Amino acid sequence: MNFHHRRTHDEPEINLIPLIDVLLVILIFLAASTSFNRVRQLTVALPQAQAEASDTSPALELTISRDGQYALDGRFLSATDQAILTNALQQAAAQQPDSALRINADGQTPHAAVVLALESARQAGLARVYFLTEAGP
Repeated sequence: MNFHHRRTHDEPEINLIPLIDVLLVILIFLAASTSFNRVRQLTVALPQAQAEASDTSPALELTISRDGQYALDGRFLSATDQAILTNALQQAAAQQPDSALRINADGQTPHAAVVLALESARQAGLARVYFLTEAGP
């Protein structure tokens, strides 16, 4: 009997066990060396107002409501865009030269409404801008 049969179609074998071992070692290394800490760019602590403002110069008062509506010196503005608000601030500043702008915004006012007011004040040429706050406890 001939026990030595020749295989005419020898197929190469790929042993996957060492490949899996290497991948598991790489995965364990990456998991062990990765830090999962959250990095914060800015830490913000909001201040409380403790003193009254000492500026007695003439000032325009811009009030911003909770829903983003504007009132300049007690007059309601139908400002829906920056051009209208800038024009109103320019006209009021022309009547009171060298005046500051005091922004009195509700605590729930959207950030975009305050930024729009600041940008309009800059375009209107108002260099001094103050924010009114309530006194802290």
